[in-house]
Amino acid sequence: MAYGQILPKAVLDAPRLACLNLHASILPKYRGAAPIQAAIREGDAETGITVIYMDEGLDTGDVLLIDPLPIAPDETGGTLHNRLAESAPATLLRALALLESGDAPRTPQDHAAATHIGKLERDDGRLDWSRPAVEIERLIRAFDPWPGTTTRFPGRDGTPRVLKVFPPCEVVQTGGCPAPGTLLDAGKAGLLVATGEYALRLRTLQPENARRMDTAAFLAGHPLAAGDRLG
Repeated sequence: MAYGQILPKAVLDAPRLACLNLHASILPKYRGAAPIQAAIREGDAETGITVIYMDEGLDTGDVLLIDPLPIAPDETGGTLHNRLAESAPATLLRALALLESGDAPRTPQDHAAATHIGKLERDDGRLDWSRPAVEIERLIRAFDPWPGTTTRFPGRDGTPRVLKVFPPCEVVQTGGCPAPGTLLDAGKAGLLVATGEYALRLRTLQPENARRMDTAAFLAGHPLAAGDRLG
């Protein structure tokens, strides 16, 4: 599971029964390196573990078993990773029992319905405030803890500085917002940021070269105000 290599045909043909892989999505959706983050980012209600017979493609093998798992509304990439890791051994045991019984299914994937998710890089976590608040909130949860999400804020001398953003965040329905990235409010309740649709309240932040902190602590050292811009 999460081996990260394509096995050559000589290895795939070596076992008497099969080479199996456990993939952390309901295939053929989210083939590739970051299926856990993708499921949260896209707002899916469930994901799961798929046991496949490995072939020479990337997550393209026939399906032996699918074990679904619901995604909680406050799920992060880290919490979902851990829940899938906890459920995976039982899923594998069920698959091995089916193989031992001689009655293991082998269902071809619908390749036309496949989606592919590449390896995440740190730059993927740069927040685009022109996106709807709902999408940005899901992205912040999906990319916690890796690769994390960042924006920029004006330092005391006006120079943009990097600001890491952590969940939980709150989508606030507002009308007539100014340009995306504009601060609508900056106080103990959080930084309320205009987006492409509605606004997003940020509560936990980490300026570069500093520790993670709540909004009150952040504003004590970085006095932002309504009208300032992030991004």
